[in-house]
Amino acid sequence: MAIKLSNYCYGSKRQRDEGLRIGCTRYVARGVRKQDYASQNIMDVWLPTLAPSSDLLSWARANDLDNAKTWKTFLSRYRSEMKATNPRQTISVLAAFAKRTPISIGCYCHGEHCHRFELERLILAAAKES
Repeated sequence: MAIKLSNYCYGSKRQRDEGLRIGCTRYVARGVRKQDYASQNIMDVWLPTLAPSSDLLSWARANDLDNAKTWKTFLSRYRSEMKATNPRQTISVLAAFAKRTPISIGCYCHGEHCHRFELERLILAAAKES
């Protein structure tokens, strides 16, 4: 069964068949009313369970994520956080959903160094396991 999973950057134009937009950030958009998230292409629902922890975000801000070694360390720490029960089970649920309906995971980041790409890989791996 094909999985219907994509990712997006907050505020980007919605794509055909991207489905439910799930915001996977630690913090919600500032200055935007909750009822305006969907109309401003930010997210349909917020799921901070899958965001990097506050500690990991602080560490990332203090380091250069464009450095390959630093980025590798960030990914390793993020994957470790996602092994905890709540994130792991949430990833399993999203994998099951994505087999039945399109979903899209999003974040603020515009570049290639964003946890959403690793999260996408984790969801795809969970879908293969189930």
